Amino acid sequence: MKMLKKIGSSISGLFKAIFRWIDRRIIVPITKFILMITEKTGKKTGKLEKWLTKKNTLIFLSLIIALFAFFIVDSKSMVLVDSSAEVLYDQKVNVIYNEEAYVVEGLPETADVTLIGRKVDLYLAKQLSTGSINVDISNLKEGQHKVNLNYESPINSVDYKLDPSSVTIYIYPKVSENRTVEVDVINKDKLDSKLSIQDVKVDQDQIIIKGAEHTLKEVATVKALVDVSNIVDPQVGVTTLEDVQLVAYDSEGQVVDVEMVPNKVKATISIVSPSKEVPVKVIPKGNVVFGKAISSITADVTNVTVYGDENVINELQFIPIEVDVTNLDSDKEYNVIINKPSGVTSISTTSAVVSVTLGDEVTKEIPDVYIETTNLDSNYKAVAIGENSSKTSVIVKGTQEVLDSIDADTIKATVDLSGYSEGDYEVEVVVTGDDVRASFTPKTTKIKVRISRK
Repeated sequence: MKMLKKIGSSISGLFKAIFRWIDRRIIVPITKFILMITEKTGKKTGKLEKWLTKKNTLIFLSLIIALFAFFIVDSKSMVLVDSSAEVLYDQKVNVIYNEEAYVVEGLPETADVTLIGRKVDLYLAKQLSTGSINVDISNLKEGQHKVNLNYESPINSVDYKLDPSSVTIYIYPKVSENRTVEVDVINKDKLDSKLSIQDVKVDQDQIIIKGAEHTLKEVATVKALVDVSNIVDPQVGVTTLEDVQLVAYDSEGQVVDVEMVPNKVKATISIVSPSKEVPVKVIPKGNVVFGKAISSITADVTNVTVYGDENVINELQFIPIEVDVTNLDSDKEYNVIINKPSGVTSISTTSAVVSVTLGDEVTKEIPDVYIETTNLDSNYKAVAIGENSSKTSVIVKGTQEVLDSIDADTIKATVDLSGYSEGDYEVEVVVTGDDVRASFTPKTTKIKVRISRK
């Protein structure tokens, strides 16, 4: 009985405390608010005042307001309590196995994690970001296996789903091979146009590649990718690049994923700036009007300095400048661009002014120009068939002054035998001359030749 009395007394005290709180926090403020309104509105609100000042009315109004507040708070609480979901994309998958002895294929590098739980817990889980996806296959041997991915979260109140949750993997024994490293220089265009790479050497031209046997068979080459753009302030001389990346490729140029020991090398790079001064040669294209010929064709630039591949510029005899003179009928000046030949990276002058003057055209025939063969395979020899097939007369057109300086020694007649093998053939005769102001036409346009093995 004493226990029941104590419980009853506690409940009674609780309700009294609640009533006092409602009276102090709700009824009294509302009463003060109503009195303030009635003072301003006067007698017209007498009846309303009497009704509102009744204690029962105030209790009912307070209860309605309290219930309204309760439902609002309760709805907000439900938002925090209800379950929700968040997706963590591309989470790294950690795999535990003997990396020295085996190669694992089929295991994804990342997986998506869907977290399920209360929003407050999900918020904490995302902020902590200490969860991890782990796969322990250290007890598995070579062959095919189906394994499950596990997510370890520091918050136990959060559930999760993985995508993928399980995968089929293949475990192979790891084998190794020795391979020779080839050097591939990339981003050459980032180098100053007056500089070029003369030589590149790596500190280790033999490396070990490791992986599954069938993967190693795919490797055709291993290249050290020497990136010129990584050279700080390139100058003429020798420079060194650390940590040059090694990449394995198959026969089609696709990257093959294998382990390499070492996986990076050091490259020593020799930078040079080869140059050469060569003359400019103006070459007219097309024909001027009938009855006229080029008397002179000159440029205001006679020589230029070229930079580039040493082998290329050593073979370079001149820089051609082409000018279109088709249907030209009077003297004219041309502003032309000097183009860089293949293998030339920079040129001292990029434009020129070409002056062309015309004169009256005359014709001259030059006899007995010998016909030479070109581009014949070294395993064969060729002879002309028929009388006088080894030489031709050439019709030359130009101004009188130009023709006076032309003879058989300044004309070349050729037949191109590239791609020909044993047999008899009729081939076209091509004539060129040293003086670009004149035009050259062979009287014998085709000859017969017999090709045989040496």
